Amino acid sequence: MVKRAILVVIAMISTLGIYSFNKDNADETRTSFASYYHDKFNGRKTASGDIFDNSKLTAANRSLPFGTKLKVTNLRTGKSVIVEVNDRGPYHSSRVLDLSKAAFEEIGNPARGTMPVEYEILDEES
Repeated sequence: MVKRAILVVIAMISTLGIYSFNKDNADETRTSFASYYHDKFNGRKTASGDIFDNSKLTAANRSLPFGTKLKVTNLRTGKSVIVEVNDRGPYHSSRVLDLSKAAFEEIGNPARGTMPVEYEILDEES
């Protein structure tokens, strides 16, 4: 029964994911999937010029401005974390965010690799 409910949530996220990238609903909460950075990226320069640190609360997104603050909520656990966009990616069609390992661990289990999330723009840099 629980597995069926999770599958329904994932199907809804997949269906609604296309809508969530519409710029007309920029102030609304969006749903998608998130993954996290591998440790091999520690110390490397991000697209924003920052040095990546897996212990900080940061994220990558393909289009949001660098410095944008997001509230990311794990749809399985209800736990949330605030992150700052400082990189580009992920370059996988089913995911909209790559979280630092610290951010991912705050709200989910890294052993799963990905998680369904809801994210909300708190503060967008111009």
